[in-house]
Amino acid sequence: MASFFASKTALLPKLFLALCLLQMASATRRLAELVQDQSPPMKYHNGPLLSGQISVNLIWYGRFKPSQRTIVSDFVTSLSSDPSLAQAPPSVSQWWKTVDKYYHLSSSKRRTPSLTLSLGRQVLDESYSLGKSLTSKHLVELASRGEQRNAINVVLTSSDVAVEGFCMSRCGSHDSAVGSVKVNGRSSRFAYIWVGNSETQCPGQCAWPFHQPQYGPQSPPLVAPNGDVGVDGMVINLAGLLAGTATNPFSNGYYQGEAGASLEAASACTGIYGNGAYPGYAGNLLVDEATGASYNAHGVNRRKYLVPALYDPSTSSCSKLV
Repeated sequence: MASFFASKTALLPKLFLALCLLQMASATRRLAELVQDQSPPMKYHNGPLLSGQISVNLIWYGRFKPSQRTIVSDFVTSLSSDPSLAQAPPSVSQWWKTVDKYYHLSSSKRRTPSLTLSLGRQVLDESYSLGKSLTSKHLVELASRGEQRNAINVVLTSSDVAVEGFCMSRCGSHDSAVGSVKVNGRSSRFAYIWVGNSETQCPGQCAWPFHQPQYGPQSPPLVAPNGDVGVDGMVINLAGLLAGTATNPFSNGYYQGEAGASLEAASACTGIYGNGAYPGYAGNLLVDEATGASYNAHGVNRRKYLVPALYDPSTSSCSKLV
């Protein structure tokens, strides 16, 4: 009897610790849900949004495998709602419809036409013409190689290219620059995006949840839907930056907070991919039975992708596909 009582006594501290951890996890989930439900409104600052027919030009800097370029180009093609581009639900094109809501909520006096994206030109620079250490000015120079009217130029840097601020403060960025093409005698600005491949530099920061997180709550990494941690991570970042570019292309569109430190359509929902998400947990996702890969959206050519939640301005909450 003494030994039985002693074993029960020894278990009490462990049971107490387990109960505390469960309560903490439950509190974290409730806090995450509370934060999502009480998100501040996405304010419109009266600037222009990208609208009409816009081509997405991909500028590949460094060495990418053809299969890697196909993963990204198929994703861009999947953004289209063209019925001829069959996508099973939930789809990438369905995810993009949340962006459309920003256009419908614009002031009626300045009603902005909707936006249609399509895959444009692809430019390859496999010779590292600007070297393997790039500054922000280099990114503008590379982005200028794409079309500068009715376009978003996307610069994608390979895993062996270092970019100013990469892995320290950003995984990618979007901005605008003055183009060489003049409209009505005036110089105009064009929108561009940069996304880096973090596979070897900081996958735990820029390719999460396909890699163990670098900081914060630790959880097992998910299997990347296209079998490429670096490029599947690039798709996540590209998706969020495309949403930010469409709704806040010139830093005076839709955003929360102060200019220069603002949250946009995707960054307002960082780390959320499915229902039940909380810090360190991406949410309840779909799982491919054959590969074990996690995803939340179907694309063209039977592709599967993981896309971030987007802030829905009509409900002031983070909208998720699953």
